[in-house]
Amino acid sequence: MRACGVAGAGLAARMTAMRLATFNILHGRSTDDDRVDVDRFAAAVSELDADVLALQEVDRDQPRSGSADLTAVAAEAMGAVEHRFVAALAGTPGAIWSAATGEEQPGSAAYGVALLSRYPVRSWRRMPLPALRTRVPLRVASRRMPIVVRDEPRVAVTAVVATPAGDLTVAATHLSFVPGWNALQLRRLVRELRARGGRLIVMGDLNMGPAQAVRLTGMKALASGLTFPAEAPVQQLDHILGRGPLPPDAGGTVHHLPLSDHRALSVDL
Repeated sequence: MRACGVAGAGLAARMTAMRLATFNILHGRSTDDDRVDVDRFAAAVSELDADVLALQEVDRDQPRSGSADLTAVAAEAMGAVEHRFVAALAGTPGAIWSAATGEEQPGSAAYGVALLSRYPVRSWRRMPLPALRTRVPLRVASRRMPIVVRDEPRVAVTAVVATPAGDLTVAATHLSFVPGWNALQLRRLVRELRARGGRLIVMGDLNMGPAQAVRLTGMKALASGLTFPAEAPVQQLDHILGRGPLPPDAGGTVHHLPLSDHRALSVDL
């Protein structure tokens, strides 16, 4: 936890910042040595020093990441009192998999998103997002002709977090890389969350730029910075958006950590 002293009228007050962070971890793999080192991953999470952390591309019981539960590793590293992994798919990405149902048990290979908190959580919710069930053409900069791709299932995990400043609804997600479809998923997510009222945070790899994310959600960008690709970022795909009585864009911090093809993004409120 971070704190700063503030003096005024002969009195000293102490203000405590809450750090929100989001990180697409590429299942803990480093692009430098193409390895997943669980200790290196834990050290990176500890360095982020987040009070509420959203993770994307998270492995659980996958051979490629040493069959580790990466959510549990991150929880221990940051001192989270609450954490939840939500599978988007069951099986092995890039090999044999199926859409997750929410009934996956520990010990079975899965891949998805996670949300972790140093504050108590009043309630959790798994939210499947609209699935793109067919292969679609996609234009990429390196090719003259579109390529045909298959997207993976997408989910969000939401929590009502009991922060010192009151309850805060937080959603963590990783949206489709298919333009238009990610917009549909984001609209659906925000529409369902709006019904709860109160303060809302949406964090994650939204696979779109900041202007589109703000326009689609009607929310405030609480942090900004280039996050992808990690070595020489040219765009912001990772976002922390807020609604309700929250500060305006606080600038945020981009963290270049020794793993993943994304940089992490954080903001102190």
